Amino acid sequence: MNRAGVAVNSDLGAGNRWWIYQRERFPLAAHTPVIGAFSLAAVGYSVLARGSSNLPGVRQIFVAFTSSFLFFLQLRLADEFKDFEEDCLYRPYRPVPRGLIKLRELAFVWAGCVVLQLLTALWLSARLLPLLAGVWAYHLLMNWEFFCRNWLKRYPAAYMLSHMVIMPLVFLYASACDWIAAGQAWPSQGLFWMLTVNFFVGMVIEIGRKIRVPSDEEQGVETYSLLWGRRAAVLTWIAVMVASAAAAYPAARRIQFAQIEFALAPVIAASAFAGAAFLAHNQPGRRKWIEAMSGVWALLVYVGMGALPLWLRFYGGQR
Repeated sequence: MNRAGVAVNSDLGAGNRWWIYQRERFPLAAHTPVIGAFSLAAVGYSVLARGSSNLPGVRQIFVAFTSSFLFFLQLRLADEFKDFEEDCLYRPYRPVPRGLIKLRELAFVWAGCVVLQLLTALWLSARLLPLLAGVWAYHLLMNWEFFCRNWLKRYPAAYMLSHMVIMPLVFLYASACDWIAAGQAWPSQGLFWMLTVNFFVGMVIEIGRKIRVPSDEEQGVETYSLLWGRRAAVLTWIAVMVASAAAAYPAARRIQFAQIEFALAPVIAASAFAGAAFLAHNQPGRRKWIEAMSGVWALLVYVGMGALPLWLRFYGGQR
């Protein structure tokens, strides 16, 4: 038994333990495609916005993806430390409270992420280091709850908004793998709108994963459906989705691909339908509809602002 009172299987090998951990806390099958689309959107958008006549290089894409993947993994690892006491009290079934993985082991993984990010940045361009340090610094501030944990806990919206800044920061760094490597001192015009898109997409994902029916709510878990009410939470989720689409329009115009809005509109309509169905039925598990649509939205936005316009520009005759 561990300190949370949950039985621990000590017979599991290291490989099995880490496989279970990723499956429960950072599922690779779900996260890898979205992070891949995110990274390609960052590099691809930069290539298109600066009017390059060449496709992004393999090294730039590799560094952007690797760094972004590790950034998001670090966010999950930081949550394990921040939420450890609450997890032991309210969620003893999670891998760390039940003793499957130790915090000390996660600290080594976090340090390994830092080393890999540093090495890949140096491999591509040492000029990436100030931006890399900036993302690390903000990440640490998040981990320390900006030294005002109690205040942020009282205001969930402020908590979410302060933590969502990490999304555009990571996107900025991933895009810099192109424009800094290309010798530019500053990103191209239009990137501001893409950073805004990322801020709202992050909110879509964050709100979407914390909307539940009453029977799925857990003691000690502050979901937005519990804090704001199910209806307000769903309406806010749809509103930030619309906001991300609105910000995507000027960003897409900058790369001459405003047609993406025609693809985004049906997804907003489908999400509104899913939200209405969620509110109309209280069956357990219905929150997965909202969470799934959040992932679809993020994937569509990133593919539509990265891989698709790149393909059309270089192989579809849109020069």
